[in-house]
Amino acid sequence: MWPRNQSTGPGGGLSTGPGGGMSTGPGGGMSTGPTPYMSNIPPWHVFISELEKRGLYNYATMIETHLPKHQIYNNL
Repeated sequence: MWPRNQSTGPGGGLSTGPGGGMSTGPGGGMSTGPTPYMSNIPPWHVFISELEKRGLYNYATMIETHLPKHQIYNNL
């Protein structure tokens, strides 16, 4: 776990303040609006492709074996 994720300070993962991981306010990790959730991981098929481009075949294979096939191949 990143040290930042354990922080209770501003913007930290355990912070309930603005922008914190436990905050229910706008921009917080537990917020339900008005800004929609935005993942920092691309769709699985894109992520797997990028891992392969970087020669990280073991990671790509591991992810592929644990995902339902429709999540990998429907987006190609």
